[in-house]
Amino acid sequence: MCGLLLRRFSRFWTIRNPTEPFVPSSLFGTDPPSRVFISPSRYVQGPGVLDRLGEYLGLLDAQRIAVLASVGRIKASGDRMRTSLEQSELDYTFHTFGGESSLTEIDARVREMRRDNADAVMAFGGGKCIDTGKAVAYRLGVPLVVVPSLASNDAPCSASSVLYDDAGVVSGVEFYPDSPSLVVVDSDLVLAAPVRFLVAGMGDAMATWYEAEAVAENPRGISVLGARPTNAAKTISQACAQALYEHGVKAISAVHVGRLDDSLEQVIEANTLLSGLGFESGGLAAAHGVGLALTAIPTVHDNHLHGEMVAFGVMVQLAMQNREGEAARVAGFFQEVGLPVHLGQLSVSEDNSTITTIVEGTMRFPFTANMPTPLSETHIRDSILKANQIGRTAIRTVGDEPYKRIHTK
Repeated sequence: MCGLLLRRFSRFWTIRNPTEPFVPSSLFGTDPPSRVFISPSRYVQGPGVLDRLGEYLGLLDAQRIAVLASVGRIKASGDRMRTSLEQSELDYTFHTFGGESSLTEIDARVREMRRDNADAVMAFGGGKCIDTGKAVAYRLGVPLVVVPSLASNDAPCSASSVLYDDAGVVSGVEFYPDSPSLVVVDSDLVLAAPVRFLVAGMGDAMATWYEAEAVAENPRGISVLGARPTNAAKTISQACAQALYEHGVKAISAVHVGRLDDSLEQVIEANTLLSGLGFESGGLAAAHGVGLALTAIPTVHDNHLHGEMVAFGVMVQLAMQNREGEAARVAGFFQEVGLPVHLGQLSVSEDNSTITTIVEGTMRFPFTANMPTPLSETHIRDSILKANQIGRTAIRTVGDEPYKRIHTK
């Protein structure tokens, strides 16, 4: 099965740089597979750390920093970044992120930064900006610094990018031989962002434990590196879920009142660092298969965040494993923090053609094969409907006010 999974892996997770493709499974995917753990060189989190960015960059052998950020992000925080870089006597150039981590965007930014002789790339923004920065830094052969403005996903710490076409549809994933050299998370930025992004990050992060658990249970399960998960990755993944269960609701309350406290810091770390380390070295399974399959439905793609889709995927995966009690526990937590727990909250109808789209997308996702027992289309379909019913039961029991509060514009 390991060989089959690696072949499916290489077809789906497409390498987009034709000159120097990096396929981690070709390096780490031995048979039997080795255990591999990867991580960023440095991770810094706390209030106001953006103002010390120039000092942290002293860890790198770089003098000319190309900063990739959206127009809005530059307007909101550009002056703080400029001050910090200038105080450390670093040259810098700003490059506008166009909004989509596509080949068109990547190639344009590579040309710009090459003209500017950049010797480091800094990606400052959300997940797609970060993924674009990774691809650009790889093509330029320079270190990458990640400064996330949100805690909405686990992209900042990983050595991979999800790529989209120019219309915003997922087209593949690209891997890199190096993790980010430096990840700097200013907690004040996360506090100031709309709470929906933090909540979406909890959905993505909660999948980390349940997927790592499934991969570890399957003796032939492999991580995205093509390797067996380490005990460290599994332990980190479990700590990620524990932090969310303990601090998630309190972190949302902190954002609502504009107070940075320990619970919010705990969730920021879980969403960003623990989830990033856990998913990359611990492995993915059906939860992300369902989440990515949902992107093929236009109403979902246009109205929902990655972590919101993956959250429902967690419930479906647990239903696949006949763990209805745990699925109900997860649904209860998701309901409390405002994540979707049934198809209606994801703008998805329950007609056969729509469910078929989700089933087929889940089957195509290579790491669905990491599930401890083989899955059929019928079993996946039944699990989607079962998870949907569990979620509707949770809503009938405790209401959907948290979801409405977060999703009301």
